[in-house]
Amino acid sequence: MQIVGVAYGDEVRVANLSPGGGRLTVVAGVREFWADPETWLARPPTGEVVPAGEAHLVPPVLPEAQMLCVGLNYLEHAAEGSYRDQELPEYPTLFARWTRSLTVGGAEIPVPSTEDGLDWEGEIVAWVGRTLVDADPAEALDAVVGYSTFNDVTARRAQKLTSQWTLGKNADRSGPLGPMVPAGEVGDLRDGLRVRTRVNGTTVQDASTSQMIHHVGETLAHISRTLTLRPGDLLATGTPSGVGYARTPPWLLRPGDVVEVEVERLGVLRNTIVGGEHRRKLLSGPLG
Repeated sequence: MQIVGVAYGDEVRVANLSPGGGRLTVVAGVREFWADPETWLARPPTGEVVPAGEAHLVPPVLPEAQMLCVGLNYLEHAAEGSYRDQELPEYPTLFARWTRSLTVGGAEIPVPSTEDGLDWEGEIVAWVGRTLVDADPAEALDAVVGYSTFNDVTARRAQKLTSQWTLGKNADRSGPLGPMVPAGEVGDLRDGLRVRTRVNGTTVQDASTSQMIHHVGETLAHISRTLTLRPGDLLATGTPSGVGYARTPPWLLRPGDVVEVEVERLGVLRNTIVGGEHRRKLLSGPLG
């Protein structure tokens, strides 16, 4: 099963994408779905059927959803980044993305005018399906209802201006998100799913989720001790080594480049990079 969002004017509905991607069956409105996601996922979809080519796909997210992201969460990526010569921190490095920065596979991603290009970060997003307060890791992991392929596309110049990463992690349409696959079809990330990123067909990242430093259950539990997590919130689990800024010379995504993130059991997420002059046009469409 693959769960996506479909825009109907200013409304978002959740739909099931058929095998092969040819058609969509509407499941529920986005608020109705996230009020009880486990029940909706357990039911066979029986709503309106829409040809996929006629639908405007959007992330199936609530506008108020919280998206927390883990930085430097694979050993080799931590070594190529801030912790090259330092001891790894006890707790995960966390930053936030606004849901407004999210988009979907197939969308064009514009390069901000202040950037020479953008950097790729192929990874996985976990979707929270139950309220979590002071959860333990097992409870938190059990609350995950699904996973998606994700590309945490980053504006490195903006990110490096200060010690806070918010600006560089929230460029327009810089967070393409694949369909949500139910957790029962994915399994435990600790057992190892292969994560690969390609730029114009060249593999630039290739790792296993078994190499994560902080895993999903423990990270969500840690977050829940400070802030309440609710159904529809998202956790981006971090990227492996091989990002562009750490290469010699640095390699950035430029207009015309095609970037793909492929995750075992979750599928391929493909996006094209465009120039900054496209920003206004791209953002004038439905739901941005």
